[in-house]
Amino acid sequence: MKGECPFLDFVSMLDINMFRENKDVIIADHNKRKLPHDNIIEVIRLDEEWRKARYDSDILRKERNEAARRIAAAKKDNDTQKVDEIMKEVATIGSKIEELVVLADNYLKERDSLRMKIPNILHESVPVGEDDQKNTLHSLHGNKVELNFSAKTHNQILDENSWVDLDRGAKITGSRFYFLKGDLARLELSLQIYSSNFLMNRGYTLIQPPLMMNKESYEGVTDLDDFETVMYEINPDGYYLIATSEHPLTAMRMGEIIEPSELPIKLVGISQCFRREVGAHGLSDKGIWRVHQFTKIEQVIICRPDESWEMHEDLLKNAIDLWDSLGLHYRVVNICTGDMGTVASKKYDLEAWLPGANEYKEVVSCSNCTDYQANRLKMRYRTSNGNAAVHTLNSTAIATSRALVAIMEQYQDGEGRIVIPEVLQPLMNNQKYLQPLK
Repeated sequence: MKGECPFLDFVSMLDINMFRENKDVIIADHNKRKLPHDNIIEVIRLDEEWRKARYDSDILRKERNEAARRIAAAKKDNDTQKVDEIMKEVATIGSKIEELVVLADNYLKERDSLRMKIPNILHESVPVGEDDQKNTLHSLHGNKVELNFSAKTHNQILDENSWVDLDRGAKITGSRFYFLKGDLARLELSLQIYSSNFLMNRGYTLIQPPLMMNKESYEGVTDLDDFETVMYEINPDGYYLIATSEHPLTAMRMGEIIEPSELPIKLVGISQCFRREVGAHGLSDKGIWRVHQFTKIEQVIICRPDESWEMHEDLLKNAIDLWDSLGLHYRVVNICTGDMGTVASKKYDLEAWLPGANEYKEVVSCSNCTDYQANRLKMRYRTSNGNAAVHTLNSTAIATSRALVAIMEQYQDGEGRIVIPEVLQPLMNNQKYLQPLK
């Protein structure tokens, strides 16, 4: 399932102290992922070179300061010969310090650039496997739809009811853009309202973030060089359209020291999301399943490290309870080592059953990123022992385009109608069925 869903991971980094004090832990994690150790060894070497260059420059600064005191004493004694001798001794110290500062900066840039390529440490419960076929079943939910007729795909349903205009979307923008129309547009709005209220009732604060981020803040949550085929850059302003509200919701506290009384911070973000989709995709990815613009309701938590694993299960429970309330059948899978991205320490996916496609497809991704993002964002909280990195977590609540696909395929009936999930009917003027456009 890697690369399947438009719910991007951040790219951040491990705390440098992990490399200095616990390199065996990183090496063991790489062994689990079947990754070589070259980057780990190089980060440690560059870190040692950086520290040596800084140490040497500090020694030279001390020598320069001591020389300044000796010069002052010699001048006080009117010993011009001594002043000249000392001046000759330290004549090149300034240039040597400058050289070492430049060298240290270069080592630091190389070290941290490489450090960003090293993945987070996996939780011990992550199953070991080479690809998504080794993901393990966590739980099954809802009743699998047993239709007594040939199931239609969501593409067929869209065509028959004229709820989406892909051709005109492509005409005015490009492929994988679309006009959403009629009752399906109303249902999409209902999903936004319903899922937002669902999470607000559980203590989450609703946030509508900016839809663009500047380069500095986006580099705090992702390595832009690695996402050239994913992100939309807005020139000449240098902004980037967000690929998920997870990015601005987490970056909004970058560079801050958070008071412990604020934690945990629980946010529900609602936004349009923009993602370039490149490469060939299957038939079931057509229609509105894999698109460049979509709406997503996202859960984000910022918390103390000792809370994060409990919070991860809470995020999953929120997603499960929300999708259960829609009356949809899906499964939860525990993502294995070979299917895990760079950032998450552990991740669950919810995969909805699509009877028209005859397969389960990802609709929710729920991740605990531990302190991996916070290290890059310099996002910390106060403790009695000094400031410490927070933990960050995120989970999709609803990506509306994919939820619409699951509803259309699972709620189709033998008369060609689409039943509206019961909990959404009050938001749809108590209609029972979506009305086609002709």
